[in-house]
Amino acid sequence: MNSPNKASAVLAVKRIRFMYALIVLVVGIFAVRLFYVQVIKYNYYHQQALNDQLEEYSIPATRGIIEANENGQPVPIVLNQELYTLFADPTLVTNSSSEATKIASIIGGSASTYQSDLQTPQTRYFVIATRISGAESNKILALKLPGIGTKGQDYRVYPDGSLASQLLGFVSNSGAGEYGVEQAMNKQLSGTPGKLKAITDINGVPLAASSNNVEKAPVPGDDLDLTINLGIQSQMEQILQSEYQSTKSKGLSAIIINPNNGQIAAMANYPTYDPSNYESVTNQALFENDVVTNAIEPGSSMKTLTTSAALDQGVIQPNTTFYDPAHWIVDGFNITDIEQDGGPREQSIQSILSLSLNTGAVWMLMQMGGGQIDAKGIDAWNNYMTNHFRLGEPTGVEQGYESGGYVPPANLDDPSIDLTYANTAFGQGVTVTAIQMAAALSSVLNGGTYYQPTLINQTITPNGQVINNPPKILQRNTVAPKIGQELIPLMQGVVTQYLSEGFAFMNFPSNYLVGGKTGTAQIAAPTGGYYPNLYNGTYVGFVGGDTPQYVIVVFNIEPNVPGYAGAYGGQPVFAALAHMLINEGYVTPKS
Repeated sequence: MNSPNKASAVLAVKRIRFMYALIVLVVGIFAVRLFYVQVIKYNYYHQQALNDQLEEYSIPATRGIIEANENGQPVPIVLNQELYTLFADPTLVTNSSSEATKIASIIGGSASTYQSDLQTPQTRYFVIATRISGAESNKILALKLPGIGTKGQDYRVYPDGSLASQLLGFVSNSGAGEYGVEQAMNKQLSGTPGKLKAITDINGVPLAASSNNVEKAPVPGDDLDLTINLGIQSQMEQILQSEYQSTKSKGLSAIIINPNNGQIAAMANYPTYDPSNYESVTNQALFENDVVTNAIEPGSSMKTLTTSAALDQGVIQPNTTFYDPAHWIVDGFNITDIEQDGGPREQSIQSILSLSLNTGAVWMLMQMGGGQIDAKGIDAWNNYMTNHFRLGEPTGVEQGYESGGYVPPANLDDPSIDLTYANTAFGQGVTVTAIQMAAALSSVLNGGTYYQPTLINQTITPNGQVINNPPKILQRNTVAPKIGQELIPLMQGVVTQYLSEGFAFMNFPSNYLVGGKTGTAQIAAPTGGYYPNLYNGTYVGFVGGDTPQYVIVVFNIEPNVPGYAGAYGGQPVFAALAHMLINEGYVTPKS
């Protein structure tokens, strides 16, 4: 009987030993695995755990400021101010009614609206308010409201209100530059954002963030020093507002540029807007700088360029005379002079400009060819418009949405090409912007150098390095050097002509150089042809001492005036600007 019991006992012992060995093996396996995980693979799993708790955030870079010249000193006209965005995570809000009431008591507004915001479904982030002050942010954070937070953000501040707004542009709530310099120079102004990693809780709310968490520090944007003279800019805007109201026009634009380097002293439009309150603007067209975006048919102010091209080709001389038949038949259409010109008679290059003879402009186009409108003349005039005066393409000025305008191609297979190019000779059938006209005329007056128009005088990097913006030459020999000297007295003669006709505001001191040219342009109808009674008034001119120091171009859109739009809508604006430059000492008189 004892033998079976002994065998059972031995078997039981073996079983216990087996189970013990199995347990030791399993424990050993776990120990080895734990050692592998905690020691050998520690760095890997530690990083994986951190990745589940770490969130990467972008640290916004400080946007560069913008300065302009005032009395020879740079003055900030665009600054930054840190304001705060109030946001909520509706899933964490515990008492929307109470929290909404407390928020309204600090920042104002409707508690019921805030309560609705705090109850927004299916979102973890909802913006309740923007641009709240630092003091308001601190008061809200001190309440420690569940699910409520604030985030600091730089916003643009415009100390001078609407001054130069359309050339400056603005910065949207997303931080992107819109329109003007802010858009064109957005990359330089924006800088480079930094990177921050912070440990978050299960809800993704940052628990800790310090300088030690900064992976990459942000690099501030460059500061810009503009060529704009604030004194000239301010007075220009006052003049535009006054003339806009007196001429009852639909829009008024002007530019003052240095013809000897392309630097823009002033550029403005009216109506305008306040960039600090851009969100309240209902007419988006107010954001555009029409000086660079609004390409129109310039009318007779184009005759300054037609004359320059003909002089440069040697087909006319400043003292050339010709018999003007007072009309030309081109492709079955009758091109005529205006009533005051006295019908068929002997005319001169001076009278083409002074009396604004359309037939005279067409005659100059004929001289570019074989004495009539032909392929040679069309090709020559097209070449001057596009390759010499660079019409039909943007100038490259630092502005958003610049227009290139339109120059009709010299397509000789077009049955109406003769009429088209006859019209372009006196500024119809071709569209240009005010800045294109200013740059093209400048290239004639300065002796043949086309400078790219610019608003940037200097760039200042975050480390204080000053980078000058030298004049950029886009075209040499637009015309021979002598052509400007020949055109100057011809344009002076236009001023003298209008003074003799009773335009007293065209009387300038004799120790200053002033010349110009009016333009009255019919407005094209969308269905074809032109409106019979709608005109734009343009004016191109210069003011200086021994040589032209400033070129001025004015576009007045549909002025409601008693006479020709150029003479009564564009010319008074030019005169006011020229007198301002002289009276305020911005022009050096003749030596």
